[in-house]
Amino acid sequence: MLILSAGRYCARIAPEAGGTIAALDWQSPDGGTQPLLHAPAGLTPQTETPNKFGAWAMLPFANRAFDSLVDDGHTRFTVPSNNPAGTIHGFGWQSAWQVEEQGSGHTVLVHRRNTGSDPYRYLAKQEIRLDESGMTVVLSLTNEADQALPFGMGLHPWFPCAADTRLGMTATGALIFGDLFRATGTQAFADGGPYADSPVFAIGAETAWSFLGWDGTARIETPSSGLAITITASESLRCPVVWAPAGADFLCVEPQSHASGAPSEKIVREVSPLARLQPGETLKGWVRIAADAI
Repeated sequence: MLILSAGRYCARIAPEAGGTIAALDWQSPDGGTQPLLHAPAGLTPQTETPNKFGAWAMLPFANRAFDSLVDDGHTRFTVPSNNPAGTIHGFGWQSAWQVEEQGSGHTVLVHRRNTGSDPYRYLAKQEIRLDESGMTVVLSLTNEADQALPFGMGLHPWFPCAADTRLGMTATGALIFGDLFRATGTQAFADGGPYADSPVFAIGAETAWSFLGWDGTARIETPSSGLAITITASESLRCPVVWAPAGADFLCVEPQSHASGAPSEKIVREVSPLARLQPGETLKGWVRIAADAI
């Protein structure tokens, strides 16, 4: 486990288990330590099922490829299944990442895929940097195949959630989900969407959104803990998924380069396609997580 620290921030990283950021803590002005990522005691990063804590990279596509199909209208192929509905979150979270650089407050992890029954061959990099005001994760994904292929990526953070937690973010639209989060259409928002006015995040029922036209900023406030978390993302990662099961003590705000299901669903790729990278071309994006007291 790698330990990074800078200012009031400290992070624990598990390169061998999906390059997972297993924890991110912040020392509040009153001297207490606040977890900024959901990190239940006793759980450790693993690669059998997606870790429901910390934060980890989704690539070479984010979220779901139904029936393990990747099809961008130009190239069509199947990828290994890792979920009953097909393939979820790509391959990075199930891979060991190597440490390319390490300092007291930053690290660079790399993951290369050069084998497999599908055509995906790529180099992924994850730079994790702490500074006085937060943590920035920079993701890059380079096509190392000998043909153009559809790529996508994202970061999957899990944030603490309580009964009084509020989520604020605006978007111009979202997918309409059917069974198993499979899109049946899209909807437009005239007022910024369901979290435009920072409502209390409803934890009594499952929440599932795949937003379009996000402005790149989200804020999570929990008055009972005095903590606010601000998430910002690059223009390349403006299709976030917001998800939490019923009764959970966490919520997910996942900045992605494409909407959920885009790898396999024509209805999704028409509004939010994967990036078609030529050999040697790179997709890049960043996510920043910062805390302040309320």
